[in-house]
Formats: sequence, structure tokens, C-alpha cells
Amino acid sequence: MADRGTHAWHSHSHGHSHGHQHGHGHGHGHDHHHEVGKARLKFVLGITALFMVIEFAGGLLANSLALIADSAHMLTDVGALGLSLFVLWFSRRPATDEKTYGYLRLEILAALLNGAVLIVISGGIFWQAWQRLRAPVEIEGPLMLGVAAAGLLVNIIAAILLHGSAEHNLNVRGAYLHVLGDLLGSIGAIAAAVIILTTGWMPADAITSGIVGLLILTSSWKLVREAVDVLLEAVPKHIDMALLRRTISDIPGVDEVHDLHVWSLTSGFLAMSGHVIVRTPELNNTVLREIHQRMHDHFGITHVTVQIEPPRLHRLR
Repeated sequence: MADRGTHAWHSHSHGHSHGHQHGHGHGHGHDHHHEVGKARLKFVLGITALFMVIEFAGGLLANSLALIADSAHMLTDVGALGLSLFVLWFSRRPATDEKTYGYLRLEILAALLNGAVLIVISGGIFWQAWQRLRAPVEIEGPLMLGVAAAGLLVNIIAAILLHGSAEHNLNVRGAYLHVLGDLLGSIGAIAAAVIILTTGWMPADAITSGIVGLLILTSSWKLVREAVDVLLEAVPKHIDMALLRRTISDIPGVDEVHDLHVWSLTSGFLAMSGHVIVRTPELNNTVLREIHQRMHDHFGITHVTVQIEPPRLHRLR
């Protein structure tokens, strides 16, 4: 029985190494998305900072809360984009003996911070909109419309550039949601300007701002929830744990699966660990290879650590 226990620990070591080999394949795709996202973030940061100044000046001249609110949101965009860029750079620092996964989770912390800031911004927009509803002010409709239309064009360009990278990186998604909030703000400002120009109804500016604030709040809450799930090492939403467990249990030679965990280290980097009881020691390596293959092919999990156990070892636990 001692020999069987020794063989089980050898299998665990082999599985850990094999998981890293898959991880390198994942790393190349992750690096590609990383570099593309960084280049696009730099460009979007430049055009966002430039138009932020233009929109703020236009909002003051037109006396439009919708424009001023959107420019204030763009100021936080500049901060969010700058933070995202910094994190994309810093998170690539190599792992150390103290931080064995390096700084990968800085991306998740940045996403959480961006989402929290967006929630605060939406609250500020609600407050200002309420004040404007109580005391409507005169607004320069033509200037408001022109600035809002230019802002819409800038935000469409920024959103298109970040959309693809946002699907692969929660940190970039935080910046993307900031830009999307600006895009919605520009659409709202255009709608309000048209209403004011055609009807002269000034409260349209405040009402539109409130609607945009609600949309920003909804998207930012989703971002915060996803970031918290990653930090809590929750099972990714697209992973069916019952199916994953059956996928391992169906492997010939596997008697039982227990202590099974699946989590995200950061965006697009899934990990799995578990203990598997194999009654026949000669099948240990075969079972181990099959587990790695099925995790990769069926679930996209590339960082896999499995401990193979004989039945007696499990009874002693």
C-alpha cells in the first residue's frame, strides 16, 4: 500500500506540470489580447482627454447639465483608462516566491475600482438632475446639439476600438463601460437638445441626464458583481460543475471525484483542482492525461492540478 501512495503523489506532481504546459498555450493568446488592448487603450485615452476639455467648455457655454455631466464622466474615463493601462503594464511583472501568481489580479481590482467609481458618478448625476428639475435653467440648444454630436462620434470610435478587447479582459471591460456610458450620455444630450430646440422644454436636459445615470448604474453594478465573483473565486458562470464532474467521473478507471474546485485567476485564466480516486494504480497516468485533455477541450481550463488517490487514502481523510 505504501507503493500505491507513493505512486499517487507522483501522479499529482505530473499533473501539475502538465497543467503548466497547457497554460503556456493559453499565455500566448492572453499576451496577444493584452498587447492589442494596451495599444487601443492608449489611443482611446488620447482622444477622450482631448474631447473632455472641449465638451466641458461647451457645457459651460450652453449651460447644459447633460454636457457637463458627460464631461465629468469623461474625466473619470481618463482616470479609468490611465489606471487600466497602468494595470495592463504592471500585471505583467513576473511571479516571485512571495507572489507565485505575480500581479495578475490587479486587473480585477482595477475593474472593481472602475465599477465603484461609476456607481458614485451615477449618484452624482441623479442629484444634479433632481436640482435642475426643481429649478430649470435656460439652455443654448444649438451649441448643446453640436457638442453632443461631436461627442457621440468620438465615443463611437472609442467604443468600437475597445469592444473586442473588453470581451477578453475584465479590466479593459471596465474602461469600455466608462466609454459606453459616455456614448449613452452623448445620445441623451442630443435627444435633449432636439427636444429643447423643437419645444423649448428645458427639463428635458435634466430628465435625459437621469436616464443616462440609470444606464450607467446598471452596467457598473454588473461589472462590480463580476469582479467580486473573481475575487471570491466563484465558479465562472459558463462552467457547469455537474457536467464537469461527470466528465471526469466518466473516464475509465475513475471511481470517485471529490474536493473539486474551478475558479478564475483573472480574465480568461481558468484554473481547476481536484482529487480523483483510481482503484487501479496502473491507470493513474492514463487517467491524469485524460483529465487534462477533457478539461482543455470541453471547458477551456488550462491550469489543472489533480491529485490521484487510492481508495485507502481517501478513507483515512
